[in-house]
Amino acid sequence: MRRCAHYPLELADELALVRQEADWALLEADASLLPAHLLEVLVRFTRAVRSSTAVDARSGVSARFTIAAAETVAASAQRRGAITGETAVARVADLTSIVPTLRGKVEFEAGEEGRELDVLAHLLRKAIHEVFRARLGGADLGGFTERIATGGPIASGDVVSAKDLLAALGPVPGLAKLMTRLGMDDAESPGHAAAAAEFALEGLYLGRKISKQTDGGRATYSAA
Repeated sequence: MRRCAHYPLELADELALVRQEADWALLEADASLLPAHLLEVLVRFTRAVRSSTAVDARSGVSARFTIAAAETVAASAQRRGAITGETAVARVADLTSIVPTLRGKVEFEAGEEGRELDVLAHLLRKAIHEVFRARLGGADLGGFTERIATGGPIASGDVVSAKDLLAALGPVPGLAKLMTRLGMDDAESPGHAAAAAEFALEGLYLGRKISKQTDGGRATYSAA
C-alpha cells in the first residue's frame, strides 16, 4: 500500500498549503508572476509524482516539491523578462525547466533507471492537460484552431517575448474570455495575454487538435 495519508487528500487543500508555506508574493492566486492556472499545474504535477508507481513511495513527495517547482518556473520567467525587457509572467514554456531541475528531488523505483526524465515529463504533460480540461473544458477555441490552420505555425519558447508571441498569433476571438476563465480578469498586460494564449495552444496540442515541435527551449505549434 502506498503511504500518502499524511498529504492533503483534496487538491484545494494542497493549493492552500502551498500558498501558506511559500512566498506569498510569488504564489498568490492573482500574482502577476505566476498565474493561478500554472500554480494548479504544479500542484497537480506534485500529486501525480507522489502517486506514480514509478516513484518510491517511501521517499515522499511533499509540498516543498511544488514550492521548488514554482521557484524554478518563476526564475525562468524572470530570465525571459530580463532578456526581453518585459514584465515577467510565467507561461507553459517555463514549465519544462522543472523536469531536469527536480529530478534529484525524487527517488524512483529501481526498475525505472534511465527513464526518470521521461516519467516526469509525462506526468507534467498529464497535469497540464488536467488543468486545461478543468479550466477551459467546453471553451470555444475555434479561433485558435482556425488561426493555426490558415495562418501558419506559431513559435514560442522560454526566451520568446510576449509581444512576439501575440504578434505571431494575431487577433484571436475569445482570448479575453479565456483570460477570465483562467482567473486573470483584471490582467491586461501582454504577458498575461500571452500566458493564456500559450496555455490554450498547449491544451489543444495535448488534446491532439494541433501539432507541436520542440527544439530545446523553443516550441512551434502548427496544424495537425
